[in-house]
Amino acid sequence: MRVRGFGELEAVVMGKVWDHDPYTVTVREIFDEMTAERRIAYTTVMSTMDNLHAKGWLEREKDGRAYRYWAVLTREQHTASLMRQALEGGGRPELVLAHFVEQMDPEESEGLRAALRRLARRASNADKP
Repeated sequence: MRVRGFGELEAVVMGKVWDHDPYTVTVREIFDEMTAERRIAYTTVMSTMDNLHAKGWLEREKDGRAYRYWAVLTREQHTASLMRQALEGGGRPELVLAHFVEQMDPEESEGLRAALRRLARRASNADKP
């Protein structure tokens, strides 16, 4: 599973951190989950999480001798950021968006319409004194 903006291992770690959202996680918890799927060293997981912290993707706080980590952005916020980058870098944004919407199935299309209705209601409520 490769997530744009992350290396392969970083993407796996971020996926696991996001799976725990909104709770914090330790390196040990992520390591234990990963060892059920692959052979990996604890120090590799620790270094990866430290790198993600240094890059600004994870925050952390000391908890005894260890750190507790959490994602700076939710998975959905990160995905929305990638979508924004694609709109800005993919030619004419209105055409990119139109092509994107054309590829949606009916269920996804209805989800988009529902989200737009919620945003419109929120905006109209914010305009009221």
